[in-house]
Amino acid sequence: MLKATTPVAVLLSSWVMGIAAPNMKVLMNVSAIVVGVMIASFGEIKFVWIGFLYQIGGVMFEAIRLNLVQALLSSAEYKMDPLVSLYYFAPVCAVMNGLVALFWEVPKVSMAEVYNVGLFTFFLNGMCAFGLNISVVFLIGKTSSLVMTLCGVLKDVLLVGASMLIWGTPISGLQAFGYSIALGGMVYYKLGYDALKGYASEAGRQWAEFGVARPATRKIVVGVAAVLFVFLLFGGLAPAYVPDYDPTPYLSEAANKISGGS
Repeated sequence: MLKATTPVAVLLSSWVMGIAAPNMKVLMNVSAIVVGVMIASFGEIKFVWIGFLYQIGGVMFEAIRLNLVQALLSSAEYKMDPLVSLYYFAPVCAVMNGLVALFWEVPKVSMAEVYNVGLFTFFLNGMCAFGLNISVVFLIGKTSSLVMTLCGVLKDVLLVGASMLIWGTPISGLQAFGYSIALGGMVYYKLGYDALKGYASEAGRQWAEFGVARPATRKIVVGVAAVLFVFLLFGGLAPAYVPDYDPTPYLSEAANKISGGS
């Protein structure tokens, strides 16, 4: 839930750093997206102060880092592209990660474990990370650091949808409500009220024309949509029941009593 506040932190830090002009409409829109993700993430929480402070620090540093990358890419003085920018800040990241690894990773990991994972796997992992860094920097350069963080929210929504479609993973109604708010907020952020109003009017007009031209087909579409909605509401959103005890001994005892009685 704290990680979901990153878009707001990026927006506020961009105002403080002078990268973007303050805009209360954008703040309210981004806040609605954050609230939607927090609702979807709501659950049983065991609050720990040290973890809370670590996460808040991570969110702040992440927001500052993304805004610094945006400032670097948008600077007329440096004129950097994604590869050139990686040339500057990737070595800094490597040194910092290397220093941390000397204390936390190297003493606990042997080369046997490295070979067990496979050098080719490490190579593919590095190539994926390289491609990720290139795409992130390119996206920030073409749009902004705020759009970059909002893409992370969209990724979460797509992962949930794919998990439901492919594996039938159940989600709660509260989670569906929260992600619906987040997705609606992102659509509104991208299009704006006037564009959404125009699209809605055009869709309503085409739907009415479709009903006049093919009334029977439209009734079938409405019926199928209603069935799918009911299925998702009472099937896909219902949490799977998992007993909190092992019923095997009780079933065995009941079976013995039945067989003895017969």
